[in-house]
Amino acid sequence: MPPIQDKHSSQELLQAQVNLWHHALGFVKSMALKCAMELQIPNTIQHHGGLMTPSELATKIGLHPSKLPRLRRLMRVLTISGIFAVHEAASPGKEVVYGLTPTTRLLVGDEVKSNLFPILSLMLDSTVIAPFLGMHSWFLDEYSTSLFKKAHSLNFWEMAEQDDIYNQILNNAMVSDSNFLTDIILRECGDVFLGINSLIDVGGGHGGAARAIVNAFPQMKCTVLDLPHVIAEAPSDVHVSFISGDMFKYIPPENALFLKWVFHDWGDEDCVKLLKNCKEAIPPRDAGGKVINRRYGGWIWAK
Repeated sequence: MPPIQDKHSSQELLQAQVNLWHHALGFVKSMALKCAMELQIPNTIQHHGGLMTPSELATKIGLHPSKLPRLRRLMRVLTISGIFAVHEAASPGKEVVYGLTPTTRLLVGDEVKSNLFPILSLMLDSTVIAPFLGMHSWFLDEYSTSLFKKAHSLNFWEMAEQDDIYNQILNNAMVSDSNFLTDIILRECGDVFLGINSLIDVGGGHGGAARAIVNAFPQMKCTVLDLPHVIAEAPSDVHVSFISGDMFKYIPPENALFLKWVFHDWGDEDCVKLLKNCKEAIPPRDAGGKVINRRYGGWIWAK
């Protein structure tokens, strides 16, 4: 019997195989970035003037000489994906030189407003990654719990309440993300804050967003509402007040409410409950209330 003729060409079949490999091995790029961050490679290059050879980098981060070829492979993954830049050797026999890119510069330095290292650390933490390894069983499960809770028997926020290390990682991540996005929002959409006398950041963690807002609008009274274990670890601040509470039970009334990274964490019933509490907390327009629904970089305004 003659072989069955496939309607696809050899080139199409090989491309299909490549597509499968890209999906199957996509985690390598994430783990390479995680490794580089944990080895402090971005900061090491930054503190060395922004350029380093593989040998200089290996020596500085304390690698055994036998790991130098592996370091080159790691950096090859990260340069191809645009995390680091690579400059060809100045002459034959010399090493290439690694440098930073606009992407990597978001992971280095002491400038709080632009350092995303903490939130990347959360995204790449094993606690966050592990649930995805059991995604198939979650789909087959008849109970409507979250993927995270199925893996850990706790939801995202319950885990933070019971695990001090994870709680610290989470709070640092939220401050990092808030500082970065709030700086851009104030620069591009700062007019939305005009006329607001008081504001509550609902679920505002350690006050990264509230602190940035009050620095830009000193006349505004800013308050953060979050769970007791979050507020207990929040840094003291003379310009931002902190209230311990549950947003699903009660939100103190103020001129404006601010919510970020909130609604997507909950199901429809919880979101409706939260929106009702928001509505009750906001005064009518003739009493100074203001309603704006504006999205920017994942932020939601509800006032």
